[in-house]
Amino acid sequence: MSEANKRALIGYWIFTALIVVSQGASGVMDFLGAAPVLEGVTALGYPAYILYILGTAKILGVIAIAVPGKPLLKEWAYAGFTFDFLGAAASHVLNGDGPDLFMAPLVILAFLIGSYKLRPADRKL
Repeated sequence: MSEANKRALIGYWIFTALIVVSQGASGVMDFLGAAPVLEGVTALGYPAYILYILGTAKILGVIAIAVPGKPLLKEWAYAGFTFDFLGAAASHVLNGDGPDLFMAPLVILAFLIGSYKLRPADRKL
């Protein structure tokens, strides 16, 4: 393996670990309806039950990205997380929230893009 390929693989695993840990924790907190998450979602005007849907989707998406094989499923998971992060950022902007709230999903989106772009050939379609 070339030095460039080793660096790309290390970068992939760093970005992927950041996504798996952050979205795994977020999915569990969503699904359990943790008070701070519930307050944030309802402040944006969404119903509380959306947390069950988002939490389940995030947990399944993390599993799809982390587990070897199933490249088509991985593509869908990356797409789903992209929609989630863009929707979260847009919701905060449209709600009049400041950069302290709308930038976080965009930063995590950058990690997701890093994971997607650096993924090894056996994890691509």
